[in-house]
Amino acid sequence: MYFPTADIEVQPWLPPLVAFCISFFTSMSGVSGAFLLLPFQVSYLGFDTPSVSATNHLFNITAIPGGVYRYIRDGRMAWPLTWAVIIGTLPGVLVGTVIRTRFLLDPTFFKRFIGIVLLYIGGKLLINSQTRKKKQGERSSPSPAGDTISQSCFNLKTLGFTFRGENYQASTKKIMSLSLVVGLIGGIYGIGGGALMAPFFISLFGLPIYSVAGAALMGTLVTSFAGIISFQLLAQFYPETAIAPDWRLGIMFGAGGCIGMYCGAKIQPYVPARLVQTILACSVLFIALRYLTII
Repeated sequence: MYFPTADIEVQPWLPPLVAFCISFFTSMSGVSGAFLLLPFQVSYLGFDTPSVSATNHLFNITAIPGGVYRYIRDGRMAWPLTWAVIIGTLPGVLVGTVIRTRFLLDPTFFKRFIGIVLLYIGGKLLINSQTRKKKQGERSSPSPAGDTISQSCFNLKTLGFTFRGENYQASTKKIMSLSLVVGLIGGIYGIGGGALMAPFFISLFGLPIYSVAGAALMGTLVTSFAGIISFQLLAQFYPETAIAPDWRLGIMFGAGGCIGMYCGAKIQPYVPARLVQTILACSVLFIALRYLTII
């Protein structure tokens, strides 16, 4: 099957299958899988124009609803954290799309950027999975079904929620400031920011992975909508460059990702958080080192 915007030819079964496999594992940590899907498109499919970032955002908005629905249905959505993430990341994503379009057109520079971002994500995940102290709300053993998150507070100073009988609080301003920076990087990369936010929430703010996953996915979903709109508008000013998303390819990726995220979110309570983080970290570091040494 030929995709004119991406200018590639791919077997129709490959995009949804790859997206399913990636999203199944990454959704357990609140990550859509776009940060791994983009290297696949760039290196394996040869899709390296700015349109690949826009297509990644399209994958997010097609795939993430399955996981988000499951987290909301099970009562595992930390709404105070979710609202802070959305408010903080939206401006960053819009600026990031402009930077990607104007200053990162060269595939070589873009691959290096990918490598640096992934190296940080993988390192954070690996360090956190090995050194994180076990807490009551962050057991490394599988959790029973029925764990829910209840809202405690959300104001300009503090946000908080209760999970497994323990209260968690964080500075609203710090969460929003972090989300702004993450949104900027996510807008450039085309990942929405969830892959960057989840490790920060776990390591810097001490929030349990089972509670941040839903919030990170929801934040990524909303900011990816903004990213799609921004790339689509910018495409009108750069007709000689492929900037708008490849809609057919993005939807095919998203179809597989949606099923993968739903399944991943469903079994997340039964999978040790440390195992999930270790698997993700090793996968991310492998790709990062490849991009930084073999370009």
